[in-house]
Amino acid sequence: MKKFIVIAILAGFFVILVTDQANSIPAFARKYRMSCTTCHNPFPRLKDYGDEFAGNGFMLEDQESPRYYVDTGDMNLSLIRDLPVALRVESYAIMDETNNKDLDFRTPYKIKFLSGGSLSDHVSYYMYFYFDERGVVEGLDDAFIMFNNLIGQDLDLYVGQFSLSDPMLKSELKLTYEAYAPYKAKIGDSNIKLSYDRGLMATWGLPINTGTGVTAMVVNGNGIGAANPDHSFDSDANKVFAGHLSQDIFGIAGLGIFGLYGNEDGDTTVFANEVNVIGVDLGFSLGPVDISGQWLQRSDSDPQFAGNPTDDIVTNGIIAEAVLWPHGDHSKWYAAGLYNQTTSDLVTAEYQSATGHIGYLVRTNVRLGLEGTYDLDNEKMILGFGINAAF
Repeated sequence: MKKFIVIAILAGFFVILVTDQANSIPAFARKYRMSCTTCHNPFPRLKDYGDEFAGNGFMLEDQESPRYYVDTGDMNLSLIRDLPVALRVESYAIMDETNNKDLDFRTPYKIKFLSGGSLSDHVSYYMYFYFDERGVVEGLDDAFIMFNNLIGQDLDLYVGQFSLSDPMLKSELKLTYEAYAPYKAKIGDSNIKLSYDRGLMATWGLPINTGTGVTAMVVNGNGIGAANPDHSFDSDANKVFAGHLSQDIFGIAGLGIFGLYGNEDGDTTVFANEVNVIGVDLGFSLGPVDISGQWLQRSDSDPQFAGNPTDDIVTNGIIAEAVLWPHGDHSKWYAAGLYNQTTSDLVTAEYQSATGHIGYLVRTNVRLGLEGTYDLDNEKMILGFGINAAF
């Protein structure tokens, strides 16, 4: 009990400290002079309008104006008058029984610099840079140029770094400290994950009013680490291909089907691993509660590059999440629950946890969270308070 009291006092101190420094609003809200709740509820979680705004190249329909650009006299030159920038800071105080930790100040845990906006009617960009992530300068995660509404259709092309899980559940928009574990599962020595990679992504909303969307991706398949000695990013001659088909159901639910195929070579390029992933995702609303879920099954032919594969290594993943905000945009309080399960023929990849989170918005762009995660495999608890501020 004393430990809980100590953390509560410290969390209160962090709230006071951050609130005084975070009265300004993030990049897009600052540009359009609107509240963050127009797109988020609570931040960073996106509402439907926020999804539409991002899909439109970070432009408001019929509100983009020449005043956002510098007049140079060159009609073909687009220079943003004021570069849209924002900062996001996360700090936590954590007790982690799984690592035999008493009280660990993870302050700050993340500091990221964000920028994004439209360069013209059909070209936009978005990026964020980690000044500090878990104590090191991590570099870029999301970083892409977006070509919006190509060939007169709702066809968008992204070139750069993005997460393969983005068409399903966007990890950057979650409210919990706990991650979506199946997306980051490490299967043997394989570098293929459903997280960040470099490549191309195309999204297409069917031109007829069916609520159907298609996403296609081709990536290197080995993450976003540093370049190789020859300055290349891809570790082999293979590419990973993924696709997602989404369907709106009566405006209250969304159903998606995901597929991935890829090959990768080992360090010696003598042995190879073939990866197949299939998945289904579902999201719907019940009044003030949003519920989303994901099921994935992955098959690896030789993830340890041993050269003598017998049966495929099969890994199953489940994500279930519920978010409650009792009074919609006007809610100060919100709650979230998250369940993760990864089962695999490789025991080292297995993980199972249940998370409960309750949060309070001190300001629209400053929230305090109390969270508990129970590691069901090790029967140990992770407890913590956190601050998330965007300005």
